[in-house]
Amino acid sequence: MDKRNFIKTLGALSVSPLISANQLSQIKLVSDDLPKIDNDSELWKTIRSHYTLKEDYINLESGYYNIIPNPILEHLIKHVKHVNVEGSYYMRNELKKNKNRVISELAELVGSTSDQIGITRNATESLDLVISGFPWKKGDEAIYAKQDYGTMKEMFEQISDRYGVVNKIVSVPNHPKNDEEIVSLYESQISEKTKLIMICHMINITGQILPVKKICKMAHSYGVDVMVDGAHCVGHFDFSIDDFNCDYYGSSLHKWLATPLGAGLLYINKNKTNKIWPLLANGNTNKLDIKRLNHIGTHPVHTDLAISNSIDYIKWIGMKKKEKRMRFLQRYWSDKLRDVRNVIINTPEELNRSCGIGNIGLKNMSPSTMANTLFKKYKIFTVAIDYANVKGCRISPNVFTTTKELDHFIDAVKEMALT
Repeated sequence: MDKRNFIKTLGALSVSPLISANQLSQIKLVSDDLPKIDNDSELWKTIRSHYTLKEDYINLESGYYNIIPNPILEHLIKHVKHVNVEGSYYMRNELKKNKNRVISELAELVGSTSDQIGITRNATESLDLVISGFPWKKGDEAIYAKQDYGTMKEMFEQISDRYGVVNKIVSVPNHPKNDEEIVSLYESQISEKTKLIMICHMINITGQILPVKKICKMAHSYGVDVMVDGAHCVGHFDFSIDDFNCDYYGSSLHKWLATPLGAGLLYINKNKTNKIWPLLANGNTNKLDIKRLNHIGTHPVHTDLAISNSIDYIKWIGMKKKEKRMRFLQRYWSDKLRDVRNVIINTPEELNRSCGIGNIGLKNMSPSTMANTLFKKYKIFTVAIDYANVKGCRISPNVFTTTKELDHFIDAVKEMALT
């Protein structure tokens, strides 16, 4: 190739056919390109169109990871390109101010303040950071439930082996009589040596919502800290972390807030920040600064930028409106199956004790057989749960789920129950 053609080819490669570097750096809201829709039926139809869904099966397993709607996905791709274009310049000059901006938006969404919020990679990282960084001493006691998430229970087992901490384990009933039954369950295990209680905001295997504020008030009367696993709550239903008066809270944003994979929230009450040791050390020695606790090194920072787009998208929907829709979808199928022969609903019937996630079992079928039959025979994807006194399949529809799809699920369960 001669010099003239070489220069011409190089010039052609340097020009982006899609968007310029300057345009990539411009901050634009997802909602700028979305219509204002007052009719609910039209809104959910429009939201459904925002998702690229596989036609092979009906997805009723959004609890593990929420598929990103295309308006957010498009912004994520733009962020990846932006960071890639700027490289080290972005990391040294733009990263900090953008992350602080996103943290402020996230704090507003969850009803807290930016000095108590950090961005992590998931709820496991947030909560294990607190458990492992707590100032344990030999003989201290911790309380948690059989129904809590596995990796946090395993971290408590590790600190038991490492520091000689005594773990007390309770079992949360699937159908509690009232809030007081749940509060007294944890209270009954408290002693003068109890330092930390872990509770679920929403139990991941059943969808049961616990009375967090009441448990925190009880525990604090004994001088005990409370850590809340809210992995399934941010972006799922409306609440304020500050209103709970809890000490620590963790959530996975790639679940119901529908951020890209690898985004989590860490809340630490500003009066407890200096109590916890960081998981990864950094240059920040200010023990009152939460940023000291959630340093994770070099990571995919474009994910952090997309959190802002996910927040904007859920504001476009309306948080209370989404909560209402999620609860409607769960009650749509569970109310129709609650009294069917051989059917066991493992989620409380009271409206305030659940939202979009539910769990259903069959007396005549194991959870694994039920999940496999749903998938192979009826083309419905879900997940089997068979531990901690819960036997059934977790059903977690999403905002893209239609009542027609749930009707197919209802018919399938009735047929399986009477087999």
